[in-house]
Amino acid sequence: MIRNLVFSALLLSTCLLSRGQETFPVNGMHGKDHLVYAFTNAKAYIDYKTIVDKATVLVQDGKILSVGSGANVPKGAVVYDLDGKYIYPSIIDLSSRYGMPKPEKKKRERPGPQLEKKVASGFGWNQAIKPEVNASEQFKVNAAEAKKLRKQGFGTVLTCDHDGIARGTSVLVTLGQGKENEQIIMSRAAANYSFSKGTSKQNYPSSLMGSIALLRQTYLDAQWYNRAKNRTEENLSLDAWIELQSLPQIFDVKDKLSVMRADKIGDEFSKQYIIKTGGDGYQRIAQIRATRASCIVPINFPKPYEVSDPYDAYNVTLAQMKHWELAPTNLATYEANGIEFAITSEGLKKKDDFWKSIRKSIAHGLSETAALKALTYTPALLVKAGDKVGS
Repeated sequence: MIRNLVFSALLLSTCLLSRGQETFPVNGMHGKDHLVYAFTNAKAYIDYKTIVDKATVLVQDGKILSVGSGANVPKGAVVYDLDGKYIYPSIIDLSSRYGMPKPEKKKRERPGPQLEKKVASGFGWNQAIKPEVNASEQFKVNAAEAKKLRKQGFGTVLTCDHDGIARGTSVLVTLGQGKENEQIIMSRAAANYSFSKGTSKQNYPSSLMGSIALLRQTYLDAQWYNRAKNRTEENLSLDAWIELQSLPQIFDVKDKLSVMRADKIGDEFSKQYIIKTGGDGYQRIAQIRATRASCIVPINFPKPYEVSDPYDAYNVTLAQMKHWELAPTNLATYEANGIEFAITSEGLKKKDDFWKSIRKSIAHGLSETAALKALTYTPALLVKAGDKVGS
């Protein structure tokens, strides 16, 4: 099954949404046709567990009209015979930087500690807390990058500003070549957090403990601010923070222990985070299962260490060697423990390694059904987009 999955980029999610109404003017003739395209005789996966043999898929205006066996092909349709081919929902990545500007490293204007924000505004006092940031306002189509992702089978990504402790909202977009407004599926798909202060040059926080304290304090400030009857100030960051609490909450951590740290904050403030993990969760799988969190799991497995030289081998620890050996079992361990998870390509230095890592995970115990579910159905479910993508 997995060996043919790349073909999915052609169909069931490049045809994501129907753009029936347009609000942007067109300078010249409309270049869009309204032809019906029929893809016949394929084995089509309606979702990760429902298969239709000898299927006919009808597509018009960027929307799937029907998927079925023995369907009638309309007169005048453009027909592609896909006998022996497979059609899948295209892949969804919930931890992407696609279309986002690179965070700018801020420079201090003068030596010494920076205790406050340098830019006067009505937003919060700490540069690492940025709930007011909306990724949809920063998003720019990157045709070259989109082409690379489509080549791997991706059709949809959740992208955001990966900078700061409170990162604002992420945007769910397709990987098409049109204008930005044509690619956006959900402009405010999730709220995003981490323990990393990012590019902020303020002294605080300066440690993991400080990041946890700042995040907890922001939750408490927002609770007080929301209940206050006679406010003496307006805080635009807290206004934005309060608004995004109804969205899916995604917390980006770097290692297994921070999964529990994030979950403890969530428990304190009645939040069930979706946790983007660091790829070593198998080492604390019982504790991760106890959090009841859904996870976004990377597949950037460590490369083999150079141990042919005894001096190099001396610098490689047993823990590093064990992680190299067991990291490919990570997804299978999540599956065996009944943890809901999605797969992300984040962390891969080469996007071409994506399918190699998927196949390696399957060779180490991950079922093909669970792999397909984690690439399509689950990510759509986690961001409440199951009616738009993933099947």
